[in-house]
Order: sequence, then C-alpha cells, then structure tokens
Amino acid sequence: MTEPRGPVDSSRVPRFAGPATFARLPRVDEVERADVAVVGVPFDSGVSYRPGARFGPSAVREASRLLRPYHPGLDVSPFEAVQVADAGDVAVNPFDIREAVETLEGAASALMAGGTRLVTIGGDHTIALPLLRAAAREHGPVALLHFDAHLDTWDTYFGAEYTHGTPFRRAVEEGVLDTEALSHVGIRGPLYAKKDLDDDHRMGFGVVTSADVMRRGVDEVSAALRERIGGRPLYVSVDIDVLDPAHAPGTGTPEAGGLTSRELLEILRGLAGCDLVGADVVEVAPAYDHAEMTAVAASHVAYDLVSLLAVTEKH
Repeated sequence: MTEPRGPVDSSRVPRFAGPATFARLPRVDEVERADVAVVGVPFDSGVSYRPGARFGPSAVREASRLLRPYHPGLDVSPFEAVQVADAGDVAVNPFDIREAVETLEGAASALMAGGTRLVTIGGDHTIALPLLRAAAREHGPVALLHFDAHLDTWDTYFGAEYTHGTPFRRAVEEGVLDTEALSHVGIRGPLYAKKDLDDDHRMGFGVVTSADVMRRGVDEVSAALRERIGGRPLYVSVDIDVLDPAHAPGTGTPEAGGLTSRELLEILRGLAGCDLVGADVVEVAPAYDHAEMTAVAASHVAYDLVSLLAVTEKH
C-alpha cells in the first residue's frame, strides 16, 4: 500500500506560499484514496442573525497553514497514520435551502462511499443535517456530541424547517440519531422560554453548560461524555460560537460566557478511543473576526478532529 502523502514541506515552500488547502495537504484528486477528507461547504443561507459563514471554509484553510504534522496531545502524526486530503468545496444552491441540503447529502454520501470519513468546514449549522443523514446511511443512527452556545433543536424559524437553529430536531425526527447518546456541550445564554429546554430533554439530549465545564473541569466532563457515548459510532458537530467571543469573535450569533479554546480542545482530546465516524466545524464568519482569532481556533479544532479520526482508523 502506498505511504500517505502529507503536507507540503515548509522547509522548502514557506507556509505563506502555495495553494491554501487545509494544512497544506494534497487535494483528493492527487492521491489514490483518502481515509479522511476535509471538505468545505460555503453556505450561510440558514442563518438568523449575522451572515458571512459562506466565507468560513476559505478562512479556516488559510489559517491552517501553520499546523504541523505531529499532535503531541494525542501522540499521533495524523498525516502519516492515514491519508488525509482536501476535497475542496461542495457547491450548493445559496437561494434554495432545501435543494442545498439535498445536494450536500448526496455529495457527502458519494465521498463516504469508499470508507472515507469527513471533517466538514462550514458554512452555517444547517449543513449538519445532511451530513448526519449521510453518516447514518453508512453507520446506522449515530451518537451526537454537539458543541454550541445554542441548542439548535428549535422547530421552525419564520416557518422555515431548515435553518441553522433546527438541524438536530430534524435529525431526531428522521431517526438518524441514537437518542440514547445525545449531548450538548457549552450551552449558555437566554432562551425563548423554558419550553426550549423541556423539548430538548424530551428528544433525549443531555446538556453540559459552559458553567458546568468551568465548575467540573474538562477531565470530568470528557469522562461523562465518553460514558454516554459508549461504543456507538459518534458524530461530533462543533459550532465555533461554543467559544467565548474573546476567543472566537468571528461568528454569527455570539454569546458571552463561553468556553476557552483550551477547554474545547482538551475535551475533544478526551474522546480518543471513541468510534468517531465524522465531524464538522461551522459558523466561522470572517467579516467579524479579528487577527484571524476565530479562523485559527477553528483550524485547530479541525486538526484535532482529523487527528482523532486518524487514531480511530489506526485502531
């Protein structure tokens, strides 16, 4: 079997030069096959407040130029352990949300058909629904670990069923989630009513608030999440607004009191050993970013997710 092809050698080509693929990895058409593919979805037609996440994939790729090939926290060189490649962007209809959802579901299924696992960069959180549909087609109903300031289990918004605030209600209704293993992490801020929490609980979600993370610590939270997930196939969805605006100002619906980037990364690293089958990082809106803080944080989250997938593939 051919050895995995890794990033461009930064001792020969400066990090600020050359094509801006994720982590300067080869494109998917430059390798025989990809165990893990990083794919962008430049779509933000489902947002309810600040737009701009359609530019998230390019910003995260640009910020990923400084990523390096060895992950000391997980003791893995992900680009040597498995073949990781950049699959480019899925072009979806920016004017018709339902068509965009269907297009992405088809594209994700096609990419996953040969056993490739995806780390998807959004785009707004609407994209999680078609990605979960595709994951469930391959693995059956999946456990979900959802990092976000918001529940994203609302029913409709202005009568629309498909928005960035509704993907996980739709996913529960469609049976693509294992309702014995659903968790939100980082929830905070005001809600429309207590009914929001009641509805969420009835769907099967457990909630770890950002205050819980502060009080309990990342090791205890990670252990509790691993116990809830068990041996089920796991999908991880990260809305970058799970981070406090001090760490991620460039997002569409910021909320005070969020996680630090260190807390988020350490909780993710605590998932080593779980059967991770796919993941996304969404809601990076570069127009509101400062010094690429949000894009840099998102690129590191994506790198940790790729590394977790590499650990999963190795074992």
